[in-house]
Amino acid sequence: MIKAVFFDIDDTLYDTSGFAELARKAALSTMIDAGLPLSHKEAYSLLREIIKEKGSNYDKHFNVLTKRVYGEEKPLLIALGMITYHNVKFALLRLFPDTMSTLIHLKKNNYQLGVISNGLTIKQWEKLIRLGLYHFFDDVVTSQEAGSEKPDRQIFQMALDRMGCQANKSVMVGNKFSDDILGATNAGMSAILVNSQLTEAEKEQIKKEELDVKVVSDISQVKNLL
Repeated sequence: MIKAVFFDIDDTLYDTSGFAELARKAALSTMIDAGLPLSHKEAYSLLREIIKEKGSNYDKHFNVLTKRVYGEEKPLLIALGMITYHNVKFALLRLFPDTMSTLIHLKKNNYQLGVISNGLTIKQWEKLIRLGLYHFFDDVVTSQEAGSEKPDRQIFQMALDRMGCQANKSVMVGNKFSDDILGATNAGMSAILVNSQLTEAEKEQIKKEELDVKVVSDISQVKNLL
């Protein structure tokens, strides 16, 4: 019987991809209006390149962008970009429709709830606080704390140890097959893939390795599986 449910955050509890693109484009528009000598297309292409290089959790994308354009950082443009990005991001920050009701149901039925997330600890807590979810979770474990990222077994084991859970009585809910699903099953946990589709190769891998994996179209189905 499952006792503990761990969740990824981005694109599992809320739509990260949708708002992030809009927020970045708004930030770049503000910077261009203030003098950044690039077209919108050039600026967005450069920013995507920097994000790919530094990672989405890096907090100085705009610093790097201005340095590559000017040869030095431009504090005014950086500040304009950051403030616009955060203002748009927080205005658009929305849970998936069934996230809140699912967490309420699980909590009322005495499941232990945790988060396992790649990223900076403060940033992950900030997301949960702004989404109004932080009080649902017994613990939040990040790659910054664990010293390793999903799918490494270490981060899953740290989460299990800190919450006093057994792997075979725990399930991981996430949207990335390689990070969330394989990482969890390699740590001895069950896994539920949400907001994503399996490729034929992934289906074959699950079958071949006899992995305990379920696939659901939205987070509301998690409670039915449990």
